[in-house]
Amino acid sequence: MKIDTGDTAWILMSSALVMLMTPGLALFYGGMVRSKNVLGTIMQSFIALGVITVQWVLYGYSLAFGPDLAHLIGSLEWVGLRGVGLDPFPEYSTAVPHQAFMIFQMMFAVITPALITGAIAERFKFKTYLLFLVLWATFVYDPLAHWVWGVGGWIRNLGALDFAGGLVVHVSSGVAALAAALTVGRRKGYGEEPMPPHNLTMTLLGTGLLWFGWFGFNGGSALASGTLATNAFVVTHIASASAALSWMIVEWIRRGNPTVLGAASGAVAGLVAITPASGFVGAVSAILIGLGAGGLCYFAISLKGRFGYDDSLDVVGVHGVGGTWGALATGFFASKSINPAGDNGLFFGNVSLLGVQALSVFSAWVYSFGMTWLILKLLDRAVGLRVAEEHEINGLDLSQHGERGYGFLGS
Repeated sequence: MKIDTGDTAWILMSSALVMLMTPGLALFYGGMVRSKNVLGTIMQSFIALGVITVQWVLYGYSLAFGPDLAHLIGSLEWVGLRGVGLDPFPEYSTAVPHQAFMIFQMMFAVITPALITGAIAERFKFKTYLLFLVLWATFVYDPLAHWVWGVGGWIRNLGALDFAGGLVVHVSSGVAALAAALTVGRRKGYGEEPMPPHNLTMTLLGTGLLWFGWFGFNGGSALASGTLATNAFVVTHIASASAALSWMIVEWIRRGNPTVLGAASGAVAGLVAITPASGFVGAVSAILIGLGAGGLCYFAISLKGRFGYDDSLDVVGVHGVGGTWGALATGFFASKSINPAGDNGLFFGNVSLLGVQALSVFSAWVYSFGMTWLILKLLDRAVGLRVAEEHEINGLDLSQHGERGYGFLGS
C-alpha cells in the first residue's frame, strides 16, 4: 500500500489543529472562573496533554483501537506502540501511516477528560485530578472509543454513526461531568454569592481557538483530504454559526440582553452537535442542527439551578445535551448522498437508524455516568476529591500551584 502524501499532510495538520483545541479549552474555561482560580483551571486542561499522551502511547491506543476482544475492548497487542509503524493500517486507513492515525486519535483522547473539568472547577484537588485523568481515560474513554470506532466494537457493528466523536467525546464527557458535579458537590457560596466570569475576553479567545481547531477535529475524521473532509469542514462552520445566533436570540428574548458569553457558548454547542453528523449531513441540515443546539443547550443550562447541582462551566448542558442532540439528529438528517458509507436517516426514509442512534446514546450515558461515579467514589476514599475549605476560599492558584495568575490583583 502506498502512502498518499496529501492525505497524510491533512491528517498531520488536523492533529495539530485538534491539539490546539486543548489550550483553547484552557482559555475558554479559564476566563469563566474567578481570578483566584484561573491558573488552576488552565492547568487542568494543559496537563492533560502530558498525562494522556503518555497513557495513550503506553496502552491507551491499544485498548481503544487494538485487535478486538469480545467486541468490548482492544487487546494489549500494541502496548508501547509495538507494531504501530509508518505503513498504513488498512482497517483504519489505506493511505496514511498508522502512526498518523494514532497521533490524530491521541488528540481526541487528550481533550475529552479535560472537558469534564468545567463541572468541578474551583474546588478539585490537583493530585486527585491527575489520578482521575488516568483512570477515566483507561476505564471510560478507551472502551467507549473501541465500542464506537474500533474494528469489532459492538456499537460500530450495530451501524451507529459517529463521524468525529459525538458519543466518544461529548456525550461521554458531558455525562461524566454530571456525575462529577453531583459527587463532588457545590462550590462554597454557590447560590449565595455572585461568581461571575473574571475575563470574558479570554473566554472569547478560547472560543475562537476551539472553532478553528474543530475544522481539524471534524474534517480530519474523513482520514483523507477529499470531498468528505470538505463537507465536514463546511457543515462544521455552518452549524456553529447557526447555534451562536440561536443561543443569542433566545437569551436576548428571555433576558433582555445578547451576551458575549451566550454567543460563545452557543458557538461551542453548535460545534458539539455537528460533530457526530459532520460526515453525513448537508448544509441545510447543519443549519437545523445548529439552531436546535443553541436553543436546547441554552434551556438545558437554565435547569441546573432548579435541580441544584453546580456544573460550574456548563459542561452538562453544552456537551452532554449538545452531544446527545447531535447523535440523535444524525439519525434524522444523515444522507447516503453525502456519504455512501453511512446510512439514510429518518427524513430520508429510514427510521431504523434513529433507533440505533438512540440505543448508542443510552449506552454511552449509562456507562459513562456509572463508571465516572465509581472512579470518583474510589478516589474520594483513597485521597479525597475536594481541596480544604481554606484553600477553596484562597483559590486554587495559590493552594495547588503556589502562583497567581495576575500579579497585580489581590484575589
